[in-house]
Amino acid sequence: MTTTPTAPARVLVYDPTLRDGHHAVRHQLDAAQLRAYAAAADAAGVPVVEVGHGNGLGASSLQIGRARLSDDEMLTTVRDALTRSRMAVFMVPGWGTSGDLRNAVARGADVARIGTHCTEADISERHLGELRDMGVEAQGVLLMSHMASPAQLAEQCALMAGWGAQAVGIMDSAGHYLPADVTQRISAIAAAVDVPVIFHGHNNLGMAVANSVAAVTAGATVIDGCARGFGAGAGNTQLEVVVAVLERLGHPTGIDLKALLHAADIAHEQLMPAPPITDSVSLVSGLAGVFSGFKKPVLQVAEREGVDPVDLFFALGERGVVAGQEDLIAETALRLTTTAGA
Repeated sequence: MTTTPTAPARVLVYDPTLRDGHHAVRHQLDAAQLRAYAAAADAAGVPVVEVGHGNGLGASSLQIGRARLSDDEMLTTVRDALTRSRMAVFMVPGWGTSGDLRNAVARGADVARIGTHCTEADISERHLGELRDMGVEAQGVLLMSHMASPAQLAEQCALMAGWGAQAVGIMDSAGHYLPADVTQRISAIAAAVDVPVIFHGHNNLGMAVANSVAAVTAGATVIDGCARGFGAGAGNTQLEVVVAVLERLGHPTGIDLKALLHAADIAHEQLMPAPPITDSVSLVSGLAGVFSGFKKPVLQVAEREGVDPVDLFFALGERGVVAGQEDLIAETALRLTTTAGA
């Protein structure tokens, strides 16, 4: 008996350059920068372009950083620049509210992702239901996912799918994974849900593209990537690289690679002071399993308190801090100085 080979799955590429990249520039992108990149990504046929403060809707604050533009200004600017790409937003309940979601949809958001800590999917239930009622695509993602087992992640994703999420998945918020870790987790999630599975990688250990390929091989069909890797910590999965690799592996993306390279050049020239690299503190952040968005506040506090940022990252990792606990950075630095002086 012969069998017909299965064609490689089409992969939907989701581009959070104008949201995750905000972490790298303290949320200070202006309207001209947003407009230039969004138009270029649209011209390349990138399916989904996400925009917003690095921590999502409603997150602009003194605690985690005030954005240069309001949510409304960012949404309106990018909406006007997109002709065929869908516009997406990201929201973590607590930083954002139902009102923020309704406002984003009124300003043209087509897709909304609700992010929660990896074991707290239950706080997404109401928002996922509201998004479905509003008629936009609802997605659910688990942050800091290395802190939960494959079985726990699968259980949490199944809950979100049951509450109406039309795609679910995980973020490697600390850039901590190796490909085998991703394979285990995505395989478990794909077996537990009947909706598309998402993977969002960070490059702290230099594994983001390899981890994204592992995710696709294990069943993910939605892959996040940022132009030139522009994002928190050591940056994200590099968009134009992962698209080229996926196409070479036979997974169609529908993106015009040459036009995408032009978009990446615009990102390089107009969005970022320098392309992200895996420097010493980003590497340690990945090893310690600390949220990539902590890089700049850790460097700031370490300089102010006179502590080594490497020691501070490891100490934060030992405490198991998660996104939203930025106040513990200064407290942990003070503990280090107290210990050193004892």
